[in-house]
Amino acid sequence: MSYSVKEIFYTLQGEGAQAGQPAVFCRFAGCNLWTGRPQDRASALCRFCDTDFVGTDGTLGGKFDSAHALAAQIAALWPAHDSTHRLVVLTGGEPLLQVDTALIAALHAQQFRIAVETNGTMLAPPGIDWLCVSPKAGTDWVQRQGQELKVVWPQAGLDLDALEASGPFAHRFLQPLDDAAQAEHIALCIATCLERPAWRLSLQTHKLTGIR
Repeated sequence: MSYSVKEIFYTLQGEGAQAGQPAVFCRFAGCNLWTGRPQDRASALCRFCDTDFVGTDGTLGGKFDSAHALAAQIAALWPAHDSTHRLVVLTGGEPLLQVDTALIAALHAQQFRIAVETNGTMLAPPGIDWLCVSPKAGTDWVQRQGQELKVVWPQAGLDLDALEASGPFAHRFLQPLDDAAQAEHIALCIATCLERPAWRLSLQTHKLTGIR
């Protein structure tokens, strides 16, 4: 299988339970909830995405003809002196359109712990070490277990009672919707977490700090 990748870069994880950890980010091209084209946003199933996942023209992006080739490119970005803390975050778009058992095996062979960020509309293949599921209102949520449930909030059509009862997830986060009313959404998420202690606040610290 070949893989279409928008970009690959080394940074710190910006959000959720692993915020602050160094990681290689591999952003796959394509998504099943939005084409990525501005003219299609109004009719998309997910209308608030803030990520460019169209094409393969980003940093170190391209078409990789094998899992080995992609894993080798990811490994090349990790500091050479360290082999203990290797973490790769497979994201998108929707990475589970492309992530398969061959890539998981190739990344494990490079000693990476594998984290995947998914919208939950596709079942994850076995072998992923950390699965972050971020369901979107109005979609068919099928991947209902993982390490982390991260809900962009508010979202009309999502029921926090039902989400709180779903599982098993070790961590549950509310992340403020990033739009023109972000300040109000942050306040809402803080108030909701205080009212419902099953939830924790997730902020996009990469945006706050100005890192990629």
